[in-house]
Amino acid sequence: MVDPKNIAKYFILRAYQDGRENQMTNMKVQKLLYYTQCLHLALYEEPLFAEDIQAWRYGPVCPPAYHYYSDFEAQQLPIPQQDIINLFTQEIREVLEEVWQYFGVYHAYYLSSMTHLEFPWRKARTGLSSQESSTNPLSLEDMGLLGEEKLLEIEKDHPHYNKILSHVLKEGMKEKSDPKYIQQGEVNEWLRSLLD
Repeated sequence: MVDPKNIAKYFILRAYQDGRENQMTNMKVQKLLYYTQCLHLALYEEPLFAEDIQAWRYGPVCPPAYHYYSDFEAQQLPIPQQDIINLFTQEIREVLEEVWQYFGVYHAYYLSSMTHLEFPWRKARTGLSSQESSTNPLSLEDMGLLGEEKLLEIEKDHPHYNKILSHVLKEGMKEKSDPKYIQQGEVNEWLRSLLD
């Protein structure tokens, strides 16, 4: 398992590398940690870090990472050491980079608003008012399901998604008699499954 504070440092470093350090607040770090856990659960069916993500008022929060940066409140976070990247395997870096590329462009308040619409946070806050404090943990199962949804969003937002899908479908329909190609009717079933 990975220390979520080190994941936070990775994202802060990436913000400095991309010239977006002035957007990097504790709130934004918390939302990136949440999406990292969601994607990792969807991809590998196990959490990346052991610490709970809790259903706080302004969205999902990983308390140890939050408290580590709590002195900064809404201020820009300091740049960490460059060698933080070396703490992660290539597999983990790929997940972190996917999260950074897709979610890192958004402002903390936008990410917070997004999380308020998503079922893992909402479900963990069932019965609570919008202003009520909570330490209820988000379910790993729910975060994994959300991670699967987000992976589909990321895939569909890729600039080459439509071209690749079109190519695959054309190739699949070329030779109906060859068993390695998609058979007639299978494309419709596949497309229906995507829409369900």
